[in-house]
Amino acid sequence: MAEGSLVVSVPHAGLLVPAGLSGHSQAWTRLRDTDWHVDRLARASLDPSCSLVVADYSRYVIDLNRPADDKPLYPGAGTSLVPTDTFASEPLYAAGQEPTPAEREQRRQQYWQPYHDQLRAALDKTRQRHGFAVLLDLHSIASRVPRLFEGRLPDLNLGTFDGRSCDPSLEAAVTELLASQNDFSWVVNGRFKGGYITRHYGQPSEGVHALQLEIAQACYMDESDPMTWSAERAAPLVSFLKQLLAILQKWQPR
Repeated sequence: MAEGSLVVSVPHAGLLVPAGLSGHSQAWTRLRDTDWHVDRLARASLDPSCSLVVADYSRYVIDLNRPADDKPLYPGAGTSLVPTDTFASEPLYAAGQEPTPAEREQRRQQYWQPYHDQLRAALDKTRQRHGFAVLLDLHSIASRVPRLFEGRLPDLNLGTFDGRSCDPSLEAAVTELLASQNDFSWVVNGRFKGGYITRHYGQPSEGVHALQLEIAQACYMDESDPMTWSAERAAPLVSFLKQLLAILQKWQPR
């Protein structure tokens, strides 16, 4: 089967933790801020012709959706390239044991750079084959995270960096799909406009059109039991994602 024009990135579903880190805090055993089961959602929804890049290591080790220079992406509270606490402000390290600048750089080289090298290679290969590439950066998050946003997050949060990371017709096609369904609440360029991956790789003038989808976990899983996967509970979302990915796969720039 010929390779398609769609690349899907899943940077926050990794569960691996290097030896030695898990002893710092109980948070390392729970990994509460994982994008739970997003890799399963992607594999259940993707056409085999699409490219899929999935992280292995936990976002507590390094956040692949942050820039290498760790500049903030959003005003106010946020997360860093090498996190030192959880979304609930639970420390990942005892006082004085946080990663040193040298350790942060080592993690960037060992974990951050290989993921981005693989993602760039997939995008370049796709663009060479088709003349363009579509990138979907797929995420999920607890429906309520007071540190990051007020109240309950909409189910589906589409981000296009306020229209800068993709062609307007692609954003319009996805927005039309969102508006055509009644199963999930949604918003475009709300609290989540797209992280580093969407902003950095989404360069329409260079033939790469990127979107981020942040999914509220309550719409496909039991947030009180995050490690348990229920295909039945996730089925409506998988059905939607299949429609979304079909649109992204078929879309072509004018």
